Amino acid sequence: MDPQLCFVYGTAWKKVATADLVHQAIRAGFRIIDMAAQPRHYREDLVGEGMRAAIIAGDVQRSDLLIQTKFTWTSGQDHKTIPFNPDASIPLQVRQSVASSLYNLRSRDNPESVNEAYIDCLLLHFPLPTLNQTLQVWTALQKFVPSKIRTLGICNTSLPVLQALFRAKSVTLKPSVVQNRFHAETSYDWDIREFCAKENVIYQGFGVLKSNKWLLSTQPVIKLAEEINTTLEIALFLLISEYPNFQILNGTGDENRMETDLKLLQQFKEWKVISHNSDMTSLLHHQFSAVLMAGH
Repeated sequence: MDPQLCFVYGTAWKKVATADLVHQAIRAGFRIIDMAAQPRHYREDLVGEGMRAAIIAGDVQRSDLLIQTKFTWTSGQDHKTIPFNPDASIPLQVRQSVASSLYNLRSRDNPESVNEAYIDCLLLHFPLPTLNQTLQVWTALQKFVPSKIRTLGICNTSLPVLQALFRAKSVTLKPSVVQNRFHAETSYDWDIREFCAKENVIYQGFGVLKSNKWLLSTQPVIKLAEEINTTLEIALFLLISEYPNFQILNGTGDENRMETDLKLLQQFKEWKVISHNSDMTSLLHHQFSAVLMAGH
Protein backbone atom coordinates (compact mmCIF):
# COMPACT_ATOMS: atom_id res chain seq x y z
CA MET A 1 0.00 0.00 0.00
CA ASP A 2 1.21 3.51 -0.84
CA PRO A 3 2.68 5.02 2.36
CA GLN A 4 0.42 8.06 1.90
CA LEU A 5 -2.56 5.70 2.16
CA CYS A 6 -1.29 3.76 5.19
CA PHE A 7 -2.09 6.64 7.53
CA VAL A 8 -5.46 8.35 7.92
CA TYR A 9 -5.30 11.78 9.52
CA GLY A 10 -7.73 11.83 12.44
CA THR A 11 -9.29 15.17 13.37
CA ALA A 12 -11.13 14.37 16.61
CA TRP A 13 -10.77 16.82 19.51
CA LYS A 14 -8.74 19.35 17.51
CA LYS A 15 -11.31 22.10 18.25
CA VAL A 16 -10.38 25.56 16.92
CA ALA A 17 -6.97 24.30 15.76
CA THR A 18 -8.62 21.90 13.31
CA ALA A 19 -8.25 23.98 10.12
CA ASP A 20 -4.56 24.72 10.64
CA LEU A 21 -3.77 21.12 11.59
CA VAL A 22 -5.60 19.71 8.57
CA HIS A 23 -3.70 22.06 6.27
CA GLN A 24 -0.43 21.04 7.94
CA ALA A 25 -1.28 17.34 7.59
CA ILE A 26 -2.05 17.72 3.89
CA ARG A 27 1.12 19.73 3.34
CA ALA A 28 3.09 16.99 5.14
CA GLY A 29 1.70 14.35 2.79
CA PHE A 30 -1.45 12.94 4.40
CA ARG A 31 -4.09 12.26 1.77
CA ILE A 32 -6.90 10.61 3.74
CA ILE A 33 -8.69 12.89 6.21
CA ASP A 34 -11.16 11.47 8.74
CA MET A 35 -13.86 13.29 10.68
CA ALA A 36 -17.53 13.06 11.67
CA ALA A 37 -20.65 15.20 11.48
CA GLN A 38 -20.53 15.25 15.26
CA PRO A 39 -19.76 18.72 16.67
CA ARG A 40 -19.33 17.19 20.13
CA HIS A 41 -15.92 15.83 19.10
CA TYR A 42 -15.19 17.16 15.59
CA ARG A 43 -15.17 20.46 13.72
CA GLU A 44 -16.17 19.25 10.29
CA ASP A 45 -16.59 22.84 9.14
CA LEU A 46 -12.97 23.59 10.03
CA VAL A 47 -11.75 20.42 8.32
CA GLY A 48 -13.33 21.83 5.17
CA GLU A 49 -11.66 25.17 5.80
CA GLY A 50 -8.26 23.50 6.15
CA MET A 51 -8.83 21.44 3.02
CA ARG A 52 -9.77 24.53 1.01
CA ALA A 53 -6.70 26.37 2.31
CA ALA A 54 -4.50 23.52 1.06
CA ILE A 55 -6.20 23.59 -2.34
CA ILE A 56 -5.88 27.38 -2.64
CA ALA A 57 -2.20 27.17 -1.64
CA GLY A 58 -1.60 24.68 -4.45
CA ASP A 59 -0.58 21.87 -2.10
CA VAL A 60 -3.18 19.50 -3.59
CA GLN A 61 -6.20 19.29 -5.81
CA ARG A 62 -9.47 17.96 -4.41
CA SER A 63 -9.02 14.80 -6.49
CA ASP A 64 -5.76 14.06 -4.63
CA LEU A 65 -7.62 13.68 -1.34
CA LEU A 66 -9.82 11.00 0.18
CA ILE A 67 -12.25 12.76 2.47
CA GLN A 68 -14.27 10.62 4.85
CA THR A 69 -16.85 11.72 7.36
CA LYS A 70 -19.54 10.00 9.39
CA PHE A 71 -23.25 10.03 10.06
CA THR A 72 -23.57 10.06 13.85
CA TRP A 73 -27.01 9.13 15.17
CA THR A 74 -28.74 11.06 17.97
CA SER A 75 -27.25 9.07 20.87
CA GLY A 76 -23.79 10.30 19.88
CA GLN A 77 -24.78 13.95 19.57
CA ASP A 78 -25.24 16.99 21.78
CA HIS A 79 -28.72 18.24 20.99
CA LYS A 80 -27.59 21.88 20.92
CA THR A 81 -25.20 21.25 18.02
CA ILE A 82 -26.73 18.25 16.25
CA PRO A 83 -26.58 18.74 12.45
CA PHE A 84 -30.06 17.36 11.79
CA ASN A 85 -33.53 17.30 13.32
CA PRO A 86 -33.46 14.52 15.95
CA ASP A 87 -37.25 14.21 15.77
CA ALA A 88 -37.26 13.55 12.03
CA SER A 89 -37.44 10.10 10.49
CA ILE A 90 -34.14 8.27 10.13
CA PRO A 91 -34.00 8.77 6.33
CA LEU A 92 -34.56 12.52 6.77
CA GLN A 93 -31.93 12.68 9.52
CA VAL A 94 -29.46 11.11 7.11
CA ARG A 95 -30.35 13.51 4.29
CA GLN A 96 -29.97 16.55 6.56
CA SER A 97 -26.66 15.34 7.99
CA VAL A 98 -25.21 14.57 4.56
CA ALA A 99 -26.35 17.96 3.23
CA SER A 100 -24.55 19.66 6.14
CA SER A 101 -21.40 17.61 5.50
CA LEU A 102 -21.39 18.41 1.79
CA TYR A 103 -21.62 22.12 2.57
CA ASN A 104 -18.81 21.90 5.13
CA LEU A 105 -16.60 19.90 2.77
CA ARG A 106 -17.07 21.88 -0.44
CA SER A 107 -13.78 22.47 -2.25
CA ARG A 108 -14.27 26.21 -2.80
CA ASP A 109 -15.32 29.03 -0.46
CA ASN A 110 -18.21 30.03 -2.71
CA PRO A 111 -21.35 28.59 -1.00
CA GLU A 112 -22.77 27.64 -4.41
CA SER A 113 -19.84 25.26 -4.92
CA VAL A 114 -21.69 22.85 -2.63
CA ASN A 115 -23.33 21.63 -5.85
CA GLU A 116 -19.94 20.23 -6.88
CA ALA A 117 -19.08 18.83 -3.44
CA TYR A 118 -18.67 15.13 -2.81
CA ILE A 119 -17.52 12.83 -0.01
CA ASP A 120 -15.18 9.95 -0.80
CA CYS A 121 -16.40 7.72 2.02
CA LEU A 122 -19.35 8.17 4.36
CA LEU A 123 -19.17 5.96 7.44
CA LEU A 124 -21.95 5.06 9.83
CA HIS A 125 -20.37 6.10 13.14
CA PHE A 126 -21.86 3.16 15.03
CA PRO A 127 -24.69 0.66 14.52
CA LEU A 128 -28.08 1.82 15.74
CA PRO A 129 -29.93 -0.06 18.54
CA THR A 130 -31.65 -2.42 16.11
CA LEU A 131 -30.57 -3.96 12.83
CA ASN A 132 -33.68 -2.55 11.17
CA GLN A 133 -32.68 0.99 12.17
CA THR A 134 -29.12 0.38 10.99
CA LEU A 135 -30.43 -0.80 7.62
CA GLN A 136 -32.64 2.29 7.38
CA VAL A 137 -29.55 4.48 7.69
CA TRP A 138 -27.66 2.38 5.17
CA THR A 139 -30.48 2.44 2.65
CA ALA A 140 -30.74 6.22 2.98
CA LEU A 141 -26.99 6.63 2.48
CA GLN A 142 -26.99 4.43 -0.61
CA LYS A 143 -29.18 6.96 -2.40
CA PHE A 144 -26.29 9.45 -2.43
CA VAL A 145 -23.95 7.00 -4.20
CA PRO A 146 -22.18 7.60 -6.55
CA SER A 147 -22.95 11.27 -7.25
CA LYS A 148 -22.43 12.81 -3.80
CA ILE A 149 -20.85 9.91 -1.91
CA ARG A 150 -18.39 7.50 -3.53
CA THR A 151 -18.30 4.64 -1.01
CA LEU A 152 -19.77 3.65 2.36
CA GLY A 153 -18.31 2.21 5.54
CA ILE A 154 -19.10 1.50 9.18
CA CYS A 155 -17.34 2.19 12.49
CA ASN A 156 -17.44 0.55 15.91
CA THR A 157 -19.08 -2.55 14.52
CA SER A 158 -19.28 -6.17 15.55
CA LEU A 159 -18.86 -9.04 13.12
CA PRO A 160 -22.58 -10.01 13.19
CA VAL A 161 -23.64 -6.48 12.18
CA LEU A 162 -21.01 -6.39 9.44
CA GLN A 163 -22.14 -9.77 8.13
CA ALA A 164 -25.76 -8.61 8.20
CA LEU A 165 -24.86 -5.65 5.98
CA PHE A 166 -23.37 -8.07 3.48
CA ARG A 167 -26.42 -10.36 3.57
CA ALA A 168 -29.34 -7.92 3.65
CA LYS A 169 -31.33 -7.70 0.41
CA SER A 170 -31.81 -3.95 0.90
CA VAL A 171 -28.04 -3.42 0.85
CA THR A 172 -26.96 -2.83 -2.73
CA LEU A 173 -23.61 -1.28 -1.79
CA LYS A 174 -21.51 -3.28 0.65
CA PRO A 175 -19.20 -1.57 3.16
CA SER A 176 -15.79 -0.79 1.69
CA VAL A 177 -14.29 0.40 5.00
CA VAL A 178 -14.51 -0.77 8.61
CA GLN A 179 -13.10 1.54 11.28
CA ASN A 180 -12.76 0.09 14.79
CA ARG A 181 -10.69 0.61 17.90
CA PHE A 182 -7.65 -1.66 17.64
CA HIS A 183 -7.13 -3.10 21.12
CA ALA A 184 -6.82 -6.24 23.19
CA GLU A 185 -10.36 -6.04 24.61
CA THR A 186 -11.72 -7.12 21.22
CA SER A 187 -8.85 -9.55 20.52
CA TYR A 188 -7.59 -7.05 17.96
CA ASP A 189 -10.62 -7.79 15.77
CA TRP A 190 -9.09 -10.95 14.33
CA ASP A 191 -12.51 -12.20 13.20
CA ILE A 192 -13.51 -8.88 11.65
CA ARG A 193 -10.14 -8.42 9.96
CA GLU A 194 -10.32 -11.92 8.48
CA PHE A 195 -13.78 -11.10 7.14
CA CYS A 196 -12.49 -7.81 5.72
CA ALA A 197 -9.60 -9.57 4.00
CA LYS A 198 -11.98 -12.09 2.45
CA GLU A 199 -14.32 -9.36 1.19
CA ASN A 200 -11.55 -6.92 0.18
CA VAL A 201 -12.68 -4.35 2.76
CA ILE A 202 -10.21 -1.82 4.16
CA TYR A 203 -9.76 -2.05 7.94
CA GLN A 204 -8.93 1.22 9.71
CA GLY A 205 -7.65 0.97 13.27
CA PHE A 206 -7.87 3.83 15.74
CA GLY A 207 -6.35 4.09 19.21
CA VAL A 208 -3.31 2.17 17.95
CA LEU A 209 -0.91 3.91 20.33
CA LYS A 210 -3.24 5.08 23.06
CA SER A 211 -4.79 1.65 23.58
CA ASN A 212 -1.63 -0.42 23.18
CA LYS A 213 1.19 1.01 25.27
CA TRP A 214 2.06 -2.52 26.38
CA LEU A 215 3.01 -3.48 22.83
CA LEU A 216 5.92 -1.03 22.94
CA SER A 217 7.75 -3.38 25.31
CA THR A 218 7.29 -6.52 23.20
CA GLN A 219 10.28 -8.12 21.51
CA PRO A 220 9.25 -7.70 17.84
CA VAL A 221 8.67 -3.97 18.32
CA ILE A 222 11.94 -3.49 20.20
CA LYS A 223 13.88 -5.53 17.62
CA LEU A 224 12.52 -3.60 14.64
CA ALA A 225 13.18 -0.27 16.36
CA GLU A 226 16.80 -1.33 16.89
CA GLU A 227 17.23 -2.63 13.33
CA ILE A 228 16.09 0.57 11.63
CA ASN A 229 17.13 2.98 14.38
CA THR A 230 13.71 4.43 15.08
CA THR A 231 11.37 4.93 18.02
CA LEU A 232 9.25 2.17 19.52
CA GLU A 233 6.11 4.06 18.50
CA ILE A 234 7.15 4.17 14.86
CA ALA A 235 8.20 0.51 14.97
CA LEU A 236 4.72 -0.39 16.22
CA PHE A 237 3.12 1.59 13.40
CA LEU A 238 5.37 -0.13 10.88
CA LEU A 239 4.58 -3.66 12.05
CA ILE A 240 0.85 -2.96 12.01
CA SER A 241 1.13 -1.42 8.54
CA GLU A 242 2.29 -4.83 7.29
CA TYR A 243 -1.24 -6.22 7.59
CA PRO A 244 -2.97 -6.17 4.18
CA ASN A 245 -5.56 -3.41 3.67
CA PHE A 246 -4.83 -1.99 7.14
CA GLN A 247 -4.89 1.79 7.57
CA ILE A 248 -3.89 3.50 10.81
CA LEU A 249 -5.63 6.55 12.27
CA ASN A 250 -2.92 9.09 13.11
CA GLY A 251 -4.06 12.25 14.85
CA THR A 252 -0.78 13.92 15.76
CA GLY A 253 -0.90 17.68 16.23
CA ASP A 254 2.84 18.08 15.66
CA GLU A 255 3.75 19.10 12.09
CA ASN A 256 7.27 17.66 12.41
CA ARG A 257 5.81 14.36 13.57
CA MET A 258 3.41 14.35 10.61
CA GLU A 259 6.30 14.61 8.18
CA THR A 260 8.50 12.18 10.12
CA ASP A 261 5.84 9.46 10.36
CA LEU A 262 5.26 9.50 6.61
CA LYS A 263 8.97 9.73 5.80
CA LEU A 264 9.90 6.80 8.04
CA LEU A 265 7.08 4.69 6.66
CA GLN A 266 8.38 5.30 3.13
CA GLN A 267 11.95 4.49 4.21
CA PHE A 268 10.76 1.28 5.86
CA LYS A 269 8.97 0.18 2.68
CA GLU A 270 12.21 0.76 0.75
CA TRP A 271 14.37 -0.90 3.43
CA LYS A 272 12.39 -4.12 3.48
CA VAL A 273 12.73 -4.58 -0.31
CA ILE A 274 16.27 -5.79 0.32
CA SER A 275 16.14 -9.61 0.53
CA HIS A 276 17.59 -10.01 4.01
CA ASN A 277 15.45 -7.19 5.37
CA SER A 278 12.34 -8.66 3.78
CA ASP A 279 12.97 -11.97 5.53
CA MET A 280 13.55 -10.21 8.82
CA THR A 281 10.38 -8.15 8.41
CA SER A 282 8.36 -11.30 7.74
CA LEU A 283 9.80 -13.00 10.82
CA LEU A 284 9.18 -10.00 13.08
CA HIS A 285 5.66 -9.59 11.74
CA HIS A 286 4.95 -13.27 12.36
CA GLN A 287 6.21 -12.87 15.93
CA PHE A 288 4.18 -9.70 16.34
CA SER A 289 1.02 -11.48 15.19
CA ALA A 290 1.66 -14.20 17.75
CA VAL A 291 1.91 -11.53 20.45
CA LEU A 292 -1.44 -10.06 19.39
CA MET A 293 -3.11 -13.46 19.30
CA ALA A 294 -1.86 -14.24 22.79
CA GLY A 295 -3.38 -10.99 24.02
CA HIS A 296 -2.22 -9.15 27.12
